[in-house]
Amino acid sequence: MNQLRMIQPDDFHVHLRDGDCLARTVPDTAARFGRAVVMPNLSPPVTTVAQAADYRERILKHVPDGAAFEPLMTLYLTETTPPAEIRRLKESGFVRAVKYYPAGATTHSAAGVKTIEKVYGVIEAMAELQVPLLIHGEVTDTEVDHFDREAVFIDRILAPLLVRFPQLRVVFEHITTREAVDFVDQGPASLGATITAHHLLYNRNALFEDGIRPHYYCRPLLKAEGHRKALVAAATGDCARFFLGTDSAPHARRDKESACGCAGIYSAPYALEFYAEVFANAGRLDRMESFASRNGAAFYGLPLNQRRCVLIRENQRIPDALPFGGETVIPLRAGGTCAWRASADE
Repeated sequence: MNQLRMIQPDDFHVHLRDGDCLARTVPDTAARFGRAVVMPNLSPPVTTVAQAADYRERILKHVPDGAAFEPLMTLYLTETTPPAEIRRLKESGFVRAVKYYPAGATTHSAAGVKTIEKVYGVIEAMAELQVPLLIHGEVTDTEVDHFDREAVFIDRILAPLLVRFPQLRVVFEHITTREAVDFVDQGPASLGATITAHHLLYNRNALFEDGIRPHYYCRPLLKAEGHRKALVAAATGDCARFFLGTDSAPHARRDKESACGCAGIYSAPYALEFYAEVFANAGRLDRMESFASRNGAAFYGLPLNQRRCVLIRENQRIPDALPFGGETVIPLRAGGTCAWRASADE
């Protein structure tokens, strides 16, 4: 198959950042996706519906003319989030979910949750109102190996949480391990998971090819090859609770190539093409529309997009760098090529 026409997909996990950076990130995401679930980990974080409304307006100013793009907003869960804010979220019509960051797990997560029992009241309100909880699933205990943090989180936090709140809708974000695949696959209908293009394409060897490669450093980390293969099997398989979430997370080049480089991979400009490469290599292009366009929409209770797009098997070169708020950002696979090209349906 050298060409694939499909329903326009959605990105159910993206970091658009703020300020001047929106001029880069919003058009790049809107060129590929009809909707995107926008992460709230700004500095300061987006913790209220009012703040989400302001952020949404800033995003919409950068949507290109003619693009049919809808940002789906989220709130950042803190230990002081009041349950009343969840009711305001439900009434807003544009805030769709709440994001759970374990404190210290990733970029701008210092205000996240340290003790999960302190947010049980908010989670109870979410379960009652069927508001999805989007979970960055890693423990941050210093005694736990960084490559084991996701598996330990399942045992310590996620499994008990689902038992305590069986009606809670949960998205296990950017899963990276065989353990996470198995947990979601065997879990209830209320549990879904997003999978990134970079975790499908690369294993942890990419971090160390001919030296340290900061532009392949992300949270959660890339894992061993066996885990990558389990993710590919999940994404290209028949379970409808796995769906597309790029976790595209740009940082300026100088912040990545520093003594303490930031975690995040910028995949948005070519994300759909990267996913097509994964599905083609697996011989499952026939499953890509389900993963990219149908599964996530069904989980969130959204209608399918009306527009369509086309993917053509055609090599394109990835630029070495892109403008980014007065600086530059290095995209995934910079200087290399991708075997596919995406465009609007012809």
